[in-house]
Amino acid sequence: MHSTILRGFDVVILGAACAASTVAAQVFPSQPLELVAHTAAGGGTDQFVRLMAEILTREKMVSQMPVIANRVGGGGAIAYNYVKGKRGDPHVILAVATGTFMSALTRTDLSFSLDDFTPLAFLAMDPQIIAVTGDGRFNNVKELIDAAKREPNSIVSAIASATGSGRLFQYMLEKETGVKFKYVSFKSGAEAGTAVAGGHIHLTTENLSEVSAHVESKKIRVLAVTGERRMAPLPEVPTMKELGYPIVVGTGRGFALPAGVPAAAVATLEGMVRRAMTSKIWKDYSAANNFEENFLDGAQFRKYLDSRREEFRGFLTHVGLLKK
Repeated sequence: MHSTILRGFDVVILGAACAASTVAAQVFPSQPLELVAHTAAGGGTDQFVRLMAEILTREKMVSQMPVIANRVGGGGAIAYNYVKGKRGDPHVILAVATGTFMSALTRTDLSFSLDDFTPLAFLAMDPQIIAVTGDGRFNNVKELIDAAKREPNSIVSAIASATGSGRLFQYMLEKETGVKFKYVSFKSGAEAGTAVAGGHIHLTTENLSEVSAHVESKKIRVLAVTGERRMAPLPEVPTMKELGYPIVVGTGRGFALPAGVPAAAVATLEGMVRRAMTSKIWKDYSAANNFEENFLDGAQFRKYLDSRREEFRGFLTHVGLLKK
């Protein structure tokens, strides 16, 4: 009789444990999500994570507002190392700007590999721009290139990262035209844009979202964009392809988790990102910044990152961060 009672008690305990497990799974995330950006406040990646935090909160996909963590420095290494150290934690989400991220994974002096992360989703390509001080010295890309050819290393460019997409674009332009620019790095594209607007630096090749206020005030002039098509907010500005330069490049916007995150949590978060992209907030922001949307799930995102390894080896060799 006692054994029968104990067996029944075991069943009750087991059932309670299963129920508790089910409840725990249902309430994920059980604490505020931490969205990690490698740039300072105001940068394109910072704006991207704040947008996502707003969508997740307004659409009631999370019960607590996500925390934004700006971990700046080391060409993204500080942010990436932080996320790498959170192995298995599904509440820590890295905002991936593909240029800086791939550079960190490719560099031999940094201890990162794609296996340290769980690619979650790719959302869109955020094209670069060529923007110059609005003082009228450069009225088009040809004038800028001609000046750079006449005066090598005298035309100064503001970049958010020595290994980011803005610098990658200029590497492609240098290869195509033979020019050489001089570079100054800032903590974000927003800071780079402010330097150009103030007339201290000639140009920047970061993202439109980071300099839009200066464009509206005419302190900055956009000479060209690097997407497949013209930007809706700047219909008069040509693409690089239209100008005869076969260059299409941009900052890929996506998310990754630390390695070792449970599959169920990955699936939940991927579903949140998919749903976020259907929101009006996302659609309005995407249209205003001319995002080229192309959703990739985690497996597809990993393949995309793998496919760009050789491109980044060439880029980092060119800028002196890899030996030939």
